[in-house]
Amino acid sequence: MSKVEFKMPKLGESITEAAIITWFKNVGDTIEEDEMLLEVATDKVDSEVPSNVSGVIEEILFDANEVIKIGETIAIIKADGDVAESKKQSKKADKKPEQKKTEKPKAPKRPKLDPVASSGQFSVSNSNTFFSPLIIKIAKEHHISFEELARISATGHEGRLRKSDIFQYIEEGRPYKFAQPVAQQDPTAYRIPQLNFDKGKGKVIEMDRMRQMIADHMVYSKHTSPHVTAYVEADLTNMVNWRNANKKAFQEKHGERLTFTPLFVEAVAKAVKDFPNINASVDGKNIIVKEDINIGMATALPSGNLIVPVVKNADTKDLKALATNVNELANKARENNLKADDIQGSTFTISNVGTFGSVMGTPIINQPEVAILALGIIKKRPEVITTEKGDEIAIRSMMYLSLSFDHRVVDGFLGGSFVRRVADYFEQFDVNRTI
Repeated sequence: MSKVEFKMPKLGESITEAAIITWFKNVGDTIEEDEMLLEVATDKVDSEVPSNVSGVIEEILFDANEVIKIGETIAIIKADGDVAESKKQSKKADKKPEQKKTEKPKAPKRPKLDPVASSGQFSVSNSNTFFSPLIIKIAKEHHISFEELARISATGHEGRLRKSDIFQYIEEGRPYKFAQPVAQQDPTAYRIPQLNFDKGKGKVIEMDRMRQMIADHMVYSKHTSPHVTAYVEADLTNMVNWRNANKKAFQEKHGERLTFTPLFVEAVAKAVKDFPNINASVDGKNIIVKEDINIGMATALPSGNLIVPVVKNADTKDLKALATNVNELANKARENNLKADDIQGSTFTISNVGTFGSVMGTPIINQPEVAILALGIIKKRPEVITTEKGDEIAIRSMMYLSLSFDHRVVDGFLGGSFVRRVADYFEQFDVNRTI
């Protein structure tokens, strides 16, 4: 008989932690090797995790919804060798009213904070302003400022805030979300009004977990980055004509469909190389300019939710490799088969809003990136062009491009120059290019 520590497995490059969604087994249950033990979530991808041994579940160390670091022990399994005896013990354990090993000690009850009379303001309750990385992560996910954190009563050692404190505060409805500092006594100062909105009546649809994560991510992005949007239009006639003339031959030669997406990714990657500061993220007061150019593609799932699979090192791939990569990711998204690695590591994102018939869009930045490009519908319309004969009116395939960028680190010159360069690469497409 041997006890095996089941650890949170590695789920993809750069992934350091995962949240437990549900356990498929309970303490005392028998499990076979490669049988699914639990389901975990990393960012937007859910993954089922199999057991690496056969045996009996002796102990489950974490509950659903807890965030666990990769490599940390999450369960103890009595491996085969004395499984029969373990089953008998597990049956006896099932008769007990409680399974003490899986119970978590309840956090001490937090004292309520008293509002300052007649002002609607609240005093800071925590003298210790040290917050662990986990607390900061939870606060960011729920858009809780440091000032609001400081108002939450702490039950940890030396007055430190615990995970249970912040989750209990959230369950209480975040009563200090809009609290003003006590020192702010200026009667002319702006205070957020207490508004009671009429939400109306109708069918109530509960957000699924992915929709909640998307909502949190979008609100966090708008809250974090001051968004500015720059627009240009591009003449895609040469690209459209070349693609239409070569898509059949391309598929026959390479076995891959030639959509516009790999052509867009190719041009965007070239523009990113020309303007590397657009390929960045913000870390406090530092700007991190990324070495790799990984292009994320905002993609709709069958459920209607949004996900961003990533073309890694897009600047190093030829058109065949890009088409293969794009088609593979698109198929995985449609079949709900994307893995954690498929959506990790993007440094710049494009969103093809034209797929749904939109002329243009104002996309929200995919954090922690500093810009996102929306590509509108390709639409034929009469345009004035300059030829050897002078100005003429011709039917051209036109597109609007809109770049949303983080004005903390991207100014108008960089943002405008970058989106203009992308449009130039679209317009200057080589019609004599071979496949």
